[in-house]
Amino acid sequence: MEKATLVRRYLSEKGQLVMPGVFDALSAKIAARAGFEVIFITGYSVSATLLGEPDFGLLTQTEIVNAAQRVCSVVDTPVIVDADTGYGNAINVIRTVRDLIRAGAAGMFLEDQIWPKRCGHMKGKQVIPVDEQLKKLRAAIEARNDSDFYIVARTDSRQALGLTEAITRGIAFKEAGADAVFVEAPESKEEMKEIADHVPGPLVANMLERGVTPLMGPQELKELGFDLIVWPLAPLYSVAKSLTEVYSTLRRDGSTTKILDRLMPFDEFNEIVGLEEKYALDKKYRT
Repeated sequence: MEKATLVRRYLSEKGQLVMPGVFDALSAKIAARAGFEVIFITGYSVSATLLGEPDFGLLTQTEIVNAAQRVCSVVDTPVIVDADTGYGNAINVIRTVRDLIRAGAAGMFLEDQIWPKRCGHMKGKQVIPVDEQLKKLRAAIEARNDSDFYIVARTDSRQALGLTEAITRGIAFKEAGADAVFVEAPESKEEMKEIADHVPGPLVANMLERGVTPLMGPQELKELGFDLIVWPLAPLYSVAKSLTEVYSTLRRDGSTTKILDRLMPFDEFNEIVGLEEKYALDKKYRT
């Protein structure tokens, strides 16, 4: 069964999916082991971990496709990829879709920002005309051909042009054939309710800690009308905090003896990365 078909089935059966953000093969393995039905490659986190740079339009098409290849190669869990604006015009979008399908991705997010884009919760966003974005969305839909590929149409127009325009775009994106719609960065529960009252679902909610959208649990989001819940940055922020603390301790003390209880044991980590499987292969093929 194709991975996008699984996304649809899981959403139909459960009524709501919570998708954690991942940024490399290791984070994807850990998320899959935790039991998530679908995981999400976040451009913000890939930009931070791969480049050490903010989500400011610096990440390239090749880099996000390569990240998708690495992640999809180590998990059976469906993977949806943050593909930003598709990295150019409609022709670039076609290539992005086809490359992500070849990489093994289940779907993508496609947004309407002017390139270079920036994180949806950063100031200064601008969007392209809606007619141009609809052509890019149509190109994405047609590019998947016979593959089942889940396309989430995202608009960042709430900040740039206001809530009314964001809702208008969301409706247009759904009518054009998007599988789901993501109105990024609503600023209150009231705005989220208005979005859900007008834009056909499934709808995406982006739960970014200390961002502009209120943080809520899945039940409250379900009651508001949101079906696909992304928690993109908590894993990245937890890793960054942990690394800061470990490096600071090691620099100060010259040792990790005081923080061993905060470190994953050697054997447990090796289980995650599949060391025993490699031992078995080594034994089988050793000359």
